[in-house]
Amino acid sequence: MTERMVIIGGGVAGATAAKTLRSSGFDGEIVLLGTERGLPYRRPMVSKELLAGTALERRTLLETAEFWPEQRIDVRIGVTAASIDTEHRLVRLTDGGEIGYDALLLATGARARRLPGAETGVHTLRGHADIAALRRAIDSGSLLIIGAGLIGCEVAATAAKLGARVTILDAGAAPLDRIAPPIIGDYVRKLHADNGVEIHSDVVLTGVERTTAGVLATSAEGRHWSAGAALVAIGSLPDTALAESAGVKIDDGILVDEAYRTSIPGVFAAGDVAARFAPKLNAYVREEHWNSALEQGAAAAKSMLGLPVGPAGVSWGWSSQYGVNIQFAGRIAPEDELEIQGTPGTPDITVLASRDGCLRGAVSIGRPADIRAARERIAAES
Repeated sequence: MTERMVIIGGGVAGATAAKTLRSSGFDGEIVLLGTERGLPYRRPMVSKELLAGTALERRTLLETAEFWPEQRIDVRIGVTAASIDTEHRLVRLTDGGEIGYDALLLATGARARRLPGAETGVHTLRGHADIAALRRAIDSGSLLIIGAGLIGCEVAATAAKLGARVTILDAGAAPLDRIAPPIIGDYVRKLHADNGVEIHSDVVLTGVERTTAGVLATSAEGRHWSAGAALVAIGSLPDTALAESAGVKIDDGILVDEAYRTSIPGVFAAGDVAARFAPKLNAYVREEHWNSALEQGAAAAKSMLGLPVGPAGVSWGWSSQYGVNIQFAGRIAPEDELEIQGTPGTPDITVLASRDGCLRGAVSIGRPADIRAARERIAAES
């Protein structure tokens, strides 16, 4: 029986793995090395309740502070992994110490993609440590957001409700175009406009520079936008540096098989950083949603114990903007055939996307039951 499990990353994938190891009967040591200072918390709240300052601290935590010692899970705060020696199965720590492992899980997540050449006054938002500076920028009165994906739109809604003047610049044709078809994007654009936030699409920026008044963004066609500060919300990159330096195979993420095993024996990966092999697609797929990370953390823990791992579930997620709930499942491609249920232009619509006669993805506004049903169909038909 394995004696010590070490998990690097205290997000939902790592924390869920630690909990699953214990609940699955593992009685040895479990060490959870968080990459942030603090106990594991609910990251989806970062762009909403945490940024707004409306969340009670106890509601932000995945578990109470007492839970971890009660479960004999050693959560290390203020120290994390500096390097990994896979030959001797050692993790070297940032405080100069080291810890051996029998099995290791890499759940290092992802880091915010930055805008080349961006200077002071240009923020990113990935975790708790980014909140204070961004909140000060919002409180200064005006915010320029680059990117109309989930983070960009959610922060825009939060900032607008806090009284800031907000403008979104997006390279895509419509908001949320990575997860939703244009008919949904059109509604999201109107939703923001009704709340005083203008979204400019098809904007190719040539630079964002610091000025005496704040920041100035310039597009390729010579247009300018200014604000007190800017948020860059143009996606994320898997945090693979630790794995790569240890010789683990990576591509767009850490490559893992169906059981979350990496190219090195005894080393596993899960969550945003993992690109799992999908046999039906004959490709590696990396998911970036909370529910996928939760599922993967539990599955990877079972694999670490030598227990069977089932097929991956259908990825899904949600967003809340101005009190409007948007949910999505699966993957929607431009060539998909769309079926629209409900009323376009209202918060009562579901879009189903099919390809080759099978349901592949769905997006719903105000209809959570439709997404639950869509997830079951996608799983059955894919």
